[in-house]
Amino acid sequence: MQKKQKKGLTLGKFAPFHKGHQLIIETALDEMDEVIVIIYNASDVTNIPLQIRSAWIKTLYPQVKVIEAWEGPMEVGNTREIQKIHEDYIINKLKISGISAFYSSEFYGSHMSKALNCENRQVDPERKIIPVSATQIRNAPFKCRNYIHPIVYKNLITNVVFLGAPSTGKTTLAEKLATEFNTEWMHEYAREYWTKNQINRKLSLEQLLDIAMDHIKLEDEKIQNSNVYLFTDTNAITTFMFSQYYYGKAHKELEKLALSASNRYDINFLCDIDIPYDDTWDRSGDAKRKIFQKQIIADLHARKLPYYLLKGTIEERIQKVKNILRKHKKY
Repeated sequence: MQKKQKKGLTLGKFAPFHKGHQLIIETALDEMDEVIVIIYNASDVTNIPLQIRSAWIKTLYPQVKVIEAWEGPMEVGNTREIQKIHEDYIINKLKISGISAFYSSEFYGSHMSKALNCENRQVDPERKIIPVSATQIRNAPFKCRNYIHPIVYKNLITNVVFLGAPSTGKTTLAEKLATEFNTEWMHEYAREYWTKNQINRKLSLEQLLDIAMDHIKLEDEKIQNSNVYLFTDTNAITTFMFSQYYYGKAHKELEKLALSASNRYDINFLCDIDIPYDDTWDRSGDAKRKIFQKQIIADLHARKLPYYLLKGTIEERIQKVKNILRKHKKY
């Protein structure tokens, strides 16, 4: 006789998804043959889109069946009326049945498991194993970042990139803003790499690809210790532009990285050439700066990438960035 498959169910807003949620899912995976996760829209609690919250779970636990509850009830509370609304949605609207255990660490585990006629499997209800809640994280994500998976935390950080020709203030802006906001900044890795590896002031197509790949890797590391913002000095599009400038072409993989950079950053700032040119040994002159700036602008327009132009003194530029960040919402 074939053994009956054990089916586990959990649900939540996962706003955001944290290690306490992971403990519940992993416990269910250890004990059940099949695990279903229902995720509510929860627009009243978070601006993070349902698709993104759902993708966190799908990426970390591909073996789990994720149901996106777009029409899930918004009511919150422990009255019998509210309990029945949620039970009706799960059982009659979503047609959930045959559940062996309902997994949670919340009060609703009792009534939901009773309605589903299954075990009420409570996991760390007193928050002793994972002492954090989604509310705590929403209030202080940087402070609680050790309780958030890197994939999730990356989506909580606003990645701000500064673009522009050489000697337009990108590095100074990124560093000063990081200090003001008590966060991290990503330096222009290309300049560091070029200084160490250039031969006759040039790099190969493969080396330019290495720059872009290493920059992204370092940037992802910086994000994990960032506080609300990461300020990034240049990106793969800049490296792609340099490749086009010197060779008239780029490595195919670098083209892909430049394309993905179009969606990687939350805000693009273009630093203008209205500040004095700093003619250091590793630069090619003010005339080439002007040409490269025009090419960068043309590329941004071709990619249909929105950007803010930063002009004036460093202080004026910093103030404009701060004004824009004050109004910006990541989602």
